[in-house]
Amino acid sequence: DGAAAKGGVAAGAGPGYQERETWTRQMDFIMSCVGFAVGLGNVWRFPYLCYKNGGGVFLIPYLLIVFVGGIPIFFLEIALGQFMKAGSINVWNIAPLFKGLGYASMVIVFFCNTYYIMVLAWGFYYLIKSFSSTLPWSTCDNDWNTASCIEIFHHQDCKNASLANTTVGGSNMTCAELADGRSPIIEFWENKVLNISSGLDEPGNLNWELMLCLMAVWVLVYFCVWKGVKSTGKIVYFTATFPYVVLIILLVRGVTLPGAYDGIMYYVKPDWSKLGEAQVWIDAGTQIFFSYAIGLGALTALGSYNRFNNDCYKDAFVLALINSGTSFFAGFVVFSILGFMAAEQGVDISQVAESGTVRVSFSLYLQFVGVEGFITGILDLFPGKYYHRYKREIAVAICCLLCFIIDLSMVTQGGMYVFQLFDYYSASGMTLLWQAFWECIVVAWVYGADRFMDDVARMIGYRPFPWMKWCWSFITPCVCMGIFLFHLVNYKPLTYNNDYVYPWWGEVIGWCLALSSMLCIPVSLLYKLFRAKGTFKERWTHLTTPVWGAHHLEYMAPDIKSLSSMSPGTDDNKVIIFESVM
Repeated sequence: DGAAAKGGVAAGAGPGYQERETWTRQMDFIMSCVGFAVGLGNVWRFPYLCYKNGGGVFLIPYLLIVFVGGIPIFFLEIALGQFMKAGSINVWNIAPLFKGLGYASMVIVFFCNTYYIMVLAWGFYYLIKSFSSTLPWSTCDNDWNTASCIEIFHHQDCKNASLANTTVGGSNMTCAELADGRSPIIEFWENKVLNISSGLDEPGNLNWELMLCLMAVWVLVYFCVWKGVKSTGKIVYFTATFPYVVLIILLVRGVTLPGAYDGIMYYVKPDWSKLGEAQVWIDAGTQIFFSYAIGLGALTALGSYNRFNNDCYKDAFVLALINSGTSFFAGFVVFSILGFMAAEQGVDISQVAESGTVRVSFSLYLQFVGVEGFITGILDLFPGKYYHRYKREIAVAICCLLCFIIDLSMVTQGGMYVFQLFDYYSASGMTLLWQAFWECIVVAWVYGADRFMDDVARMIGYRPFPWMKWCWSFITPCVCMGIFLFHLVNYKPLTYNNDYVYPWWGEVIGWCLALSSMLCIPVSLLYKLFRAKGTFKERWTHLTTPVWGAHHLEYMAPDIKSLSSMSPGTDDNKVIIFESVM
């Protein structure tokens, strides 16, 4: 804040200021964002919401909100990071009064880093177990299986209702008992991997195998992030493309399985009556903000490593197309397999989809970017005078260790209840919508939409279509706040598998997770206003004056008439030099 009063030049912008890293190749940025796109929001959440909300008809509200909310804010965050050359906190030097937005995004991305890695730990656990000669989830001969476990379902033999008491196959179960049978796949997940307890109040014992998998994943994340974008960019080509190879292989295999066609048709068949339901539009909005990773600060961090003149406007549209395209494509993969599972168990596809037993975790790079975004924001708080040779390595180690300690609560028997608490509250659609709303308000109405459009034009060489400005100023904030208020009005307590209802104190913990990020914005704003001196107008003017970085002086100088054309020692010369510093 003091820098703004002294001319608006960021602290550390002078001698000794450490120049910011940039991507080795611009394609590194594209591939990083592509790797960031293939995550739970695309592969897991989108197909489920699509089938739940009318199949193919869900694409209508989805695509509409992509253009009025998703792309405008996606572009805003990348452009803001590129223009300010800063992470999620210092990027709000564009309007220092609202730096709470940066703190809020740091809290959200920290929670995401903490709980999302559990999906990767589960995936790593399955990978290790898959090397056994007999897959442990393929038989009912294990000590974790129950009497209800069935390897082969004989539903074809039980279609006649008169056979309800007839024993079928080699399972020694009647058709009536067969209806309550459980697949060994489900029992391996619930009884072996999770070994789930009866509730949040019973944490139980640590799963040592799962804890070692978690530790291994965190070590891998550390060594992929500790050297910054120079090292991360080298592995991105594998981590970003490999998931697509896996998706294609799974699709080819999935469509050849019996029941795959029914699964795919269940996914895409439109139910036009759903368009009249408000929940469909709400789900479309929250899904876009979730899968586009808006409000996490990671996009800002990735954009901050771009060259100042990179065409981030074009990049935003390309990346949005890849992101949404991945979501839709993944639906065919998931539902071809769900169709097969439903056919095998002789149940409706909706029962398999609702059970939540399908877990697809491909994007290790999503975890890299989350940690990178958090570390970038932290390190930006320390100017060049605090330079230490191993500053980044130490910061990454502390971050990974702290997250690992919190994750230990998720590898207990009650770990799934903790995981869902984080997933439902800490990085929910409600917190992301709140964050996106304020981002638009600050850029469009505090800093100025036209002013920021001029800044973008300075970077990319041309002025973006006015649609972006209109969205930032009016459309997107209204969409965000409308969905946010609907969430509050229609709030439902968290449940697990539609059976277990979380206790009241569990909900209190959940709301503390949500409010820990949401309150950063108003609390920080009020704190800065009350600490400042002068009238309200003077405080507002002072606290909303941008704090420019060293690179801004270089790129803004051409707007000022040539200093060499002026005679030395004149008053005009002194004025222009002063303005250039400002």
